[in-house]
Amino acid sequence: MSRSIEREIRVEAAPEVVYEVVSSPEHLREWWPDEADYKPVPGGSGTIGFTQDTGTMTVGLTVLEAEPPHRFTFRWDYDGETATPQNSVLVTFDLTPVDGGTLLRFAETGFDEAGKSDDLFNDHTSGWNYFLPRIAPYVDRLVARS
Repeated sequence: MSRSIEREIRVEAAPEVVYEVVSSPEHLREWWPDEADYKPVPGGSGTIGFTQDTGTMTVGLTVLEAEPPHRFTFRWDYDGETATPQNSVLVTFDLTPVDGGTLLRFAETGFDEAGKSDDLFNDHTSGWNYFLPRIAPYVDRLVARS
């Protein structure tokens, strides 16, 4: 069985709003990384940074799919290599309209195919468990401001 991280979250906003929140760097910085600098278009690349005790850990990423307001996917770029299924994991946000809101289906896959360690899988699992629940409250604040 291939290791993967999968979650579903209901967000009380239209898919167009949720798509921006999971794809644009300025919104990502509000609920996930401390730094985000990339182009949210297919083939766009850049970095995401997390502040830690030892400084900022920066990881590259490459956007594979940007299909507003339905799907946004990217691969992590490890060690400065071009991201491929053989060396990186894939992050997918799928958005479906449901009863005036959005069902966000999140998946991070490819850990085994890319030969990634249990430590990385466990680190990402705990990270997503912390960060994904921050999306809905951020969207609520965003919608309340508009």
